[in-house]
Amino acid sequence: MQSVHYPTLSSLLRIDSASIRSMVLIALGAVLLTASAKIQIPFYPVPMTMQTFVVLAFSMACGWKLGGLTVISYLALGAMGLPVFVGSPEKGIGLAYMLGPTGGYLLGFALAAVCAGYLAERGWDRKWYTTLTAMLIGNIVIYVPGLIWLGSLLGWDKPVLAWGLTPFLLGDLAKIILAMIALPAAWKAVDRKKSKSA
Repeated sequence: MQSVHYPTLSSLLRIDSASIRSMVLIALGAVLLTASAKIQIPFYPVPMTMQTFVVLAFSMACGWKLGGLTVISYLALGAMGLPVFVGSPEKGIGLAYMLGPTGGYLLGFALAAVCAGYLAERGWDRKWYTTLTAMLIGNIVIYVPGLIWLGSLLGWDKPVLAWGLTPFLLGDLAKIILAMIALPAAWKAVDRKKSKSA
């Protein structure tokens, strides 16, 4: 049995060319990811930023292909040495930075973008409780490779969870609440506009 495919919020943009719409959204997403990397609370060895919110909410608004391509494009810009990451260029740039403590989380961004976008295409961004679930799943997908990489890099004898998980839980909860309000509200606004124009 084939699952139902729902349109995403980005499909409502009035741009005739699908390829131009995709390029605009990928560029916009890369800019948002870069800006959200610069909004940070410094923790050691991984700082807290708004990037997880942007990765997940943007991907849910755009779907798994565009969400994944956006994060991959962002990572490619960073690999080329552009200062798009947290603390760059002060703390390093390019592949050297990507192989540091945040490397696993960066991989998690790409995996979570695909996961969150896929769930949105199944309608999980339309109700607050399914948005909540999708955001929780997306956060888990980010944390798993992030913590595995952090522990492998710094040593499992170090307080890996205290460095790479627990400081971020309260902030992640706030981001999840923001998403579970914003995304269903956006769909309600779309439905109201459709009903008025009908």
